[in-house]
Amino acid sequence: MTVSAKIEEAGFRPASRIASVSVSKILQIGAKAAAMKRDGLPVIILGAGEPDFDTPDNVKDAAKRAIDAGETKYTALDGTPALKKAIVEKFRRENGVDYTTEEVTVATGAKQILFNAFMASIDPGDEVIIPTPYWTSYSDIVEICGGVSVLIPCDAKAGFRLQAEQLEKAITPKTRWVLLNSPSNPSGAAYSAEDYRPLLDMLLRHPHVWLMVDDMYEHITYDDFAFVTPVAIEPRLKERTLTINGVSKAYAMTGWRIGYAGGPKALIKAMAVIQSQATSCPSSVSQAASVEALNGPQDFLKDRRDSFRRRRDLVVSRLNAIDGLECRTPEGAFYTFSGCSGVLGKTTPMGKTLEADQDFTDYLLEEAHVAVVPGSAFGLSPYFRISYATSETELVEALDRIERACAALRT
Repeated sequence: MTVSAKIEEAGFRPASRIASVSVSKILQIGAKAAAMKRDGLPVIILGAGEPDFDTPDNVKDAAKRAIDAGETKYTALDGTPALKKAIVEKFRRENGVDYTTEEVTVATGAKQILFNAFMASIDPGDEVIIPTPYWTSYSDIVEICGGVSVLIPCDAKAGFRLQAEQLEKAITPKTRWVLLNSPSNPSGAAYSAEDYRPLLDMLLRHPHVWLMVDDMYEHITYDDFAFVTPVAIEPRLKERTLTINGVSKAYAMTGWRIGYAGGPKALIKAMAVIQSQATSCPSSVSQAASVEALNGPQDFLKDRRDSFRRRRDLVVSRLNAIDGLECRTPEGAFYTFSGCSGVLGKTTPMGKTLEADQDFTDYLLEEAHVAVVPGSAFGLSPYFRISYATSETELVEALDRIERACAALRT
């Protein structure tokens, strides 16, 4: 049942813009798993999209100094001068892209950046091309803003990456944006410069189409993968590209709620109009902490990356050893997106036939007490997502349970 349907039961008529929107499946599963834990069941939750590390001490200290200095008032609408300067320097230092402070915006998380951008640029019926699997909020925000999500399936055989021929077929006169996420939530797949090139060439041929890129997991990549953002590859697209990032994942600052983006000045100004009537400025203290995150020591990132890589390797190897499951090795982020077609059609010990990936993830939660998210929540089935941003001890126990649960299925 959607949120709007539940609200109508209470006698309230919701706006039509949320008629097809529901609370994130990830949050629903997390809430159910948390309730099971409160009831005393030994549930292991592998659904959370946040690092298990703490915010670095230097960042926390910067926040304390800001509080002690009285920096607890309203700030500039879309970012303090200090934070905008730090973001400009970050883009130049790490990505080789030059922005001015007028081409940078700061909001209460990357989700608000997305909302501001779509609300400022989409008219009813405008289309946004989104490869699947995708972060669940992308499509819902587009729909709330009056747009139409054009979902393009990109399965494991394609490396969960959009191909140029798919993009060409999807572009219409109504196409407003193409939205790409690298490394990806939920698949962990990432686009190299070579992967991006055909897509960028295609966009050069369609000047009415703008590009939105979500680089939130930029600092969580593995092995010899070289992260690159599209504007660094093709500067000619800079004037119609919005590059989104934030401090949540790399710096373990999910609760601080700071996202930022670089883009054309006209778009940034339009986004500020939306933000001015929504939340106004982001938290002053969080902005001060984010300045330190971007300007301060970065050496800890490698250690955290190495820890995530070890966990990735553990999860991938264990899943691939389970009959009926198939797991591609992701280039980044802290998720695996595994195929489960091999267990569908089988019957659980309780006599239920697994017909879809959600049946499988329900079985894992209810019988094995492991919470994972079905691929259907991300627009692509039959898969399931594991977040390995938890301790290796919990991961080993969870994988043992998944293995036993799969072994208990009957043909």
